[in-house]
Amino acid sequence: MSNRDIELYRRVVEGDKQALESIYDQYEKLLYSFVIKLSGDQALAEEALQEVFIKIWTQRAHFDESKGKFSSWIVTITRYTAIDLIRKHKKQEVTLEDETDLPENEAESTEDLVEWKERGSEIRQAVKKLSEEQKQMVDLFYFKGLSQSEIASQTELPLGTIKGRIRLALKHLKKHLSTQKGGVHDA
Repeated sequence: MSNRDIELYRRVVEGDKQALESIYDQYEKLLYSFVIKLSGDQALAEEALQEVFIKIWTQRAHFDESKGKFSSWIVTITRYTAIDLIRKHKKQEVTLEDETDLPENEAESTEDLVEWKERGSEIRQAVKKLSEEQKQMVDLFYFKGLSQSEIASQTELPLGTIKGRIRLALKHLKKHLSTQKGGVHDA
């Protein structure tokens, strides 16, 4: 499946509209469901999908197979596109617990779904180990899509404090995630 995706993407880069249609047919339901879960807004989900495929077609989003799977890449650019649109439309997003679960979809391979679910579970476990203030920063910044300035305004804390807490939360998440994988981490 992954090799087929890469070949289709290469054909899109060469200007093959049918390859773009094939990628759209394969991922449309998955990505639409993902954005619906993220935003709760059908119109925004449709707009996000349109933006994602325009980015792919016009080469504003570039896939590098050395950095990971095509399916992960397209979900990631969809997530960032949706967050940008949500910010633009000033909509509320999902909670921390909901964010890391990928919607079920028959077009997605079982292997990809299991990998996504396992990674989401690992992230949720790592987030639970953070202090309450770090959990709040991760939730507001990564899952609700607020800027650091918006978080500072909302929490009435200095911007430097917000930046420090986010940086510390990321350091702790990295530590917890590398420990779960059995890896070595900086103390």
